[in-house]
Formats: sequence, C-alpha cells, structure tokens
Amino acid sequence: MNRLAGETSPYLLQHADNPVEWRPWGQEAFDEARRRGVPLLISVGYSACHWCHVMAHESFEDEGTAALMNEHFVNVKVDREERPDVDAVYMTATQAMTGQGGWPMTVFATPDGHPFYAGTYFPRPHFQRLLTGVANAWARDREAVLDQGSKIVQALNEQAALPSGPVPDRDTLDRAVRSLRRSFDPDRGGFGGAPKFPPSMVLEFLLRYAAASPPAAPEGDRSAVGEATAMAERTLEAMARGGIYDQLRGGFARYSVDAGWVVPHFEKMLYDNALLLRVYTHWWRSTGSVLARRVALETADWLLAEMRTPEGGFASALDADSEGVEGKFYVWTPEEIVEVLGEDDGAWAVSLFEVTGTFEHGTSVLQLPEDPDDPERFARVRAALLAARSGRVRPGRDDKVVAAWNGLAIAALAETGALFDRPDLVEAARAAATLLDEVHVDGGRLLRTSLGGRAGTGAGVLEDYADLAEGLLALYGVTGETRWFRLAGTLLDSALDRFADGAGGFFDTADDAERLFQRPQDPTDNATPSGWFAAAGALLSYAALTGSARHREAAEAALGTVSVLADRHARFAGWGLAVAQAAVSGPVEVAVVGPAGDAATAALHRAALMSPAPGMVVALGEPGAADVPLLEGRGPVDGVPAAYVCRGFTCRMPVTTPEALRAELTA
Repeated sequence: MNRLAGETSPYLLQHADNPVEWRPWGQEAFDEARRRGVPLLISVGYSACHWCHVMAHESFEDEGTAALMNEHFVNVKVDREERPDVDAVYMTATQAMTGQGGWPMTVFATPDGHPFYAGTYFPRPHFQRLLTGVANAWARDREAVLDQGSKIVQALNEQAALPSGPVPDRDTLDRAVRSLRRSFDPDRGGFGGAPKFPPSMVLEFLLRYAAASPPAAPEGDRSAVGEATAMAERTLEAMARGGIYDQLRGGFARYSVDAGWVVPHFEKMLYDNALLLRVYTHWWRSTGSVLARRVALETADWLLAEMRTPEGGFASALDADSEGVEGKFYVWTPEEIVEVLGEDDGAWAVSLFEVTGTFEHGTSVLQLPEDPDDPERFARVRAALLAARSGRVRPGRDDKVVAAWNGLAIAALAETGALFDRPDLVEAARAAATLLDEVHVDGGRLLRTSLGGRAGTGAGVLEDYADLAEGLLALYGVTGETRWFRLAGTLLDSALDRFADGAGGFFDTADDAERLFQRPQDPTDNATPSGWFAAAGALLSYAALTGSARHREAAEAALGTVSVLADRHARFAGWGLAVAQAAVSGPVEVAVVGPAGDAATAALHRAALMSPAPGMVVALGEPGAADVPLLEGRGPVDGVPAAYVCRGFTCRMPVTTPEALRAELTA
C-alpha cells in the first residue's frame, strides 16, 4: 500500500517506499477509515517544499513513527499542486485552528473528512507524542472528537460569505494606491517586513495605474502616479539586484527570508518567474529601463533552459536543496570565487557581488547592488562562475506541468518575445499552448496537470481555466492565430457555466467536482492571481475582442470585491486591481488588418503591442478575416494595412502608419 500507484505527482511518489502506508486522496481512503474506525491523517505538501522533505526524512522514513501512523490512522498524502482544492479547504481549517499555515500541512480528520486538529511541520519527538495523544483521544472520547470536527466545519461554513461592493472606479484605484503606500518599504522596496514575497500582481497594477494617467492630469493625480511609479520601480530594482534573483543565470527564488531581498528561500517556482517576466517586460515597455530589459531576457532564457520539459511545457519547480542542503548549489565563499577566477578577477567579483558571508557557514548569496563599469569583464566573470557552478549537484526539478502556471508562462513569453523581437520565445509559448490543448483539454474541460505528456486525473480548477485563457488571448494578440482565441472562448464559457456562484463571483471548483466539506472560494491573490480575479481579467479581454455583453458583465460583477479590498487589503488584490484599472480604462481595443508577412502590417502590430495602455487587446488578421468580431467590417485603407483604435467596439478613424497609431493610443 505504500506505493501510490497511478499518480502523476513526483511529490506523491518521492517517498513512496518509506514505511508509512500512504493512500492517495479519494473515496477509498475515507471508506477504509470508516471500516477500521480510525481517523484520517492527511499530509499536504509539494515536491519543492524544504520542510516537507525534512519531515519526510525525520518522521515518515522512521520505522517507529511509521508504525504509530499505520496502526492508528489511514494516512493520506496530497500534492497541493495537484489538488489545490483539497489544500485550500484544509489550509483554511489549519489557519482557523492555529492562526497560521504552511507546508507540510498535517491534518487529523474524521472519516467524513472533518478536520479536528491541524498544524504544519512537527519535529519527530513532538510528532510521535501528537500521534499518541490523538489516538488516545479518539479511543477514549470519540464522540467529543467527532463533535469538534462538526463544529469546526460549521464555523468555517458560516464564515465563508464574501462581501462585495460596486464596480471599481478611479476613486477605488486611488484608494488602493494610498493603501499600498502605507505598507511600502521605501528603503528596500516591497511591502511589509520579512519575509518578503515578490508582489508581482501589485506591481502590475501600479504600472497600469501609472500608464493610465494622462500627462495633463490634475496635480493631485500626478502625485499619486509618481508614487505608484516609485513604488513599482524601487521594488523591481531591489529584487533584481538582491539575492532573490540568480545573478549568474537569471530567474527568481520563491521569497526573501529578510526584508532586504538578500537571502532567499531557494526554490524556484514557474509561477513566480512567469509573473515577474511579464512585469519586467512591461516595466521596460513603459520606461525603457536597461535593467528591466536585462532581467526580462535573462529570466526568459532561464525558463527555456531550465524549466522546459521535453514535451514543450514548463515544469512547476526547482527544489531549494541539493545534496540535502538548502541553497548549496547557489552560494559561494570568497575562496571559491578566487579559485575559479584567479586573484585579480576573483577579488573584483567578491566585491562586486558582495560576498561577505550573507548566508550560512561563511557562504554568500550573490547580489549586484550596481551595474559594473566594465560590461565585458562582467560578462566574462559571470560566464566563468556559471560554468563552474554547472559542475555542482543540481537541485531536483518537479516536471509536473500545471495548466494554470503554464498559462502564465505562455502570456509572459508571448509578450516578451514580441516586444524584444525574440521569435524563439513566441515559439516556446506556442509549443506550451499546443501541449495544453492536446493533453489537458478534453471536451471543453480542463485537466490540471500532466507529466511526461500524460494527463493526470485531477480536474482543472478555476485558476487553470482563467490563467490558460489569459495566456491564450495574449498568444493570439501576438501571433494572430485564431486557434488560441477560440480555445480561450471555450474555456471561459466553461468557467461561466461551471464555476459561477450566481452572485457575481466564482467558486474555485466546478459544479461537478468532488465534494469536500466546503466548496472553496477565495477572491484574494496568493502566490498567483486568484482564480476569481484571473477569470475577471480574461473575461474582460475576451469581451473587448468580441463585444460580448455576457463576458463583460461577468467580469465587472466579479470585480465588486475589489472595491471592498482596496482600502485595507490592497496587497492581496493586486490582480483584481490591475483588471479593474483595465476596465476603468476601457480597455483599449486595437484591430490591425493587413496581409500576413507584410512589413507595414508588422510595423502597425508592433506599435500596438508597445503601448502600455492598461489591459489593451490586439486583434490581428488579414483583410476579410471574420473569426474575431473586433476585425469584422474593418479592412485596409486604399489597399494599405490599417489599424483601428476602439473602445467598446466604437472606433476612431483608421490609421496607416505607426506614428499615427502611437498618437491615437496616447490621445
């Protein structure tokens, strides 16, 4: 029983041969618990989680601990990335019972799945005492334990109602900027104190907010725009120069354990890097920042080199550990650097990267406080250090392809490839979209994960439908390939039919999904955009391309929670605020019509894509194309490719030059 046969998740399989008799999540585990008359012990984690590995090694691989688990519990292992719905409901319970959450998540539940005790990581002696204590309580006073589980579920369900407000307006967005300013760290960037997570969605909102204000805005508005710009740029620069960013290869770690972005938690997640790639690309588009361009291209190159699977998708994560030591692959001592580079270059690099013992045992995470004055020397030193590092034992990779996170990567790579004239990045986005279409989509429904080109069994959740639709619409805007537009529409129709709550919001699971003790529903962002706000964004873009009132109204209704969150919880509504800014701004719709491969068509298309107008959508097609409604009835002017700038499907006069299009977009 200890091998979880048929599961795709590396997390579920990586400790399959330890002494614990693990069961996969499902009805069979619940039935076995009822038959044996014992509680469930649910362990939720994921493959790149450092403390999941620690607890597995300390406790699950220990014969004595495993014996206690096997005798007194039905042990269920859950990969939170495969089953975010299971993770969500039990994390809510864990936070309610303990005041905090994290992974590994350890939950004791009745055979009906009602949680009655929960925590996160437990050292082995504590865990053994806990196992014994729970087993004794179950044996001696089972009715009280069952009653405790029922009361917890009842309380959680009573608290599940979500407030909503009016559709956000400019005042809502202004209030959100003021709220963010109160928690902003002006010295080190970011929001709040340690630990600091990359605030990707908030940064996207701040960039959109700044881009939406015309130069002739009132002085008060200009001041708010300046503050939004300063918060975004200070944070983006601090992250790019800190240890959270891999200064040799590119790519961002999960978070910084300190407030100054110096020492990261070293795992690298696909979703962080996809979101940050898009934000840095948008920063460059708005300002022309040299740093933004470098970081965007390095992160894109890292994604292709380190995270691409043989099937064309993108793996979910790189572990923090190698050889059982967190960060060992990435950190350096001064002596190691001098050994690789020699005395002269070595001393220069030690100073440049601030190798001053910022990590453990005299090692340092590399930082880059300022760009060097000798770019050629810098390139040579980086290449030598990177080559030396490649000989170290590499962190493990979780090759699981997650639909939502690949959707984020598709959007980022498509836009980055188009803006930086990197067709290889666009092709990588296209390949990932093809994999998702061919492996994950089944009859208009979506499967969440795949591994090795084989789909997993877990149904897609709302974020999968929404983030993939977002990525496909971005890919369509770059390529003009209507295949992606049509698939996005299919996914969004499924989201409206299967996930809508009837009150303007969305559930995280479909109406025919497995029933848990609570149907998860949460509009707030976490490490990724909430499925709720991601759906609003994709629906808004689709409505802008189609003129669909149904999709536009659903997007606006879903944004009602933004008005409630803007004042005190803006940090947790970044994507909702970004979508709200697009809605307040229109968004702008641009139809580019001309022969494929024509230089004039390409020039108009690029001018449109270079606009930072919040949430702008671009439809690209040849004369007579009718697959996308925004293109209908719009053709060349006197045989010359033309662009139409519209809002709400009402268009101004067409233009035929990039200069005229740029003027229209800034009018």
